[in-house]
Amino acid sequence: MEMMKRLRQRMISDLVAQRPVRTQQEIATALRERGYRVTQATISRDIAELGLVKVMRDGVHVYALPARLADADPTGEERVRALLRELPVEVGESGTMVVVRTLPGSAHPIAAALDRARWPGVVGSVSGDDTVFIACRDVAARRRVWARIVELAE
Repeated sequence: MEMMKRLRQRMISDLVAQRPVRTQQEIATALRERGYRVTQATISRDIAELGLVKVMRDGVHVYALPARLADADPTGEERVRALLRELPVEVGESGTMVVVRTLPGSAHPIAAALDRARWPGVVGSVSGDDTVFIACRDVAARRRVWARIVELAE
């Protein structure tokens, strides 16, 4: 099973490198044409694990694997740093939450990298398409996390 996952993810990487891919549905269709049986949930997980982000090409948002993220298995900390430098982000805070807004399709890789990095004071994260909510243990932790994200994004 692990071998099929690797092959599928290699196919996705090759696909986004070869042509503009705007949606998960386009990825799923291309994989099905090549004989892979996939669901939207599988594609979503693969996108997160590969670190794919949305970038602007020729006026259209498409999936891409940033060059800095193409290195073999960076740590969560390295991935957070790379993503925050690659992507435009807006950072806000409310109560014990830090809110990070970014490009559509880019929130999940940021949240996954934050969870993998296991920053002190971070309880967990939840992401949508373009927004990450980071739950912090308390207000002091929220301030530290907010400052760190702002620093890494500069």
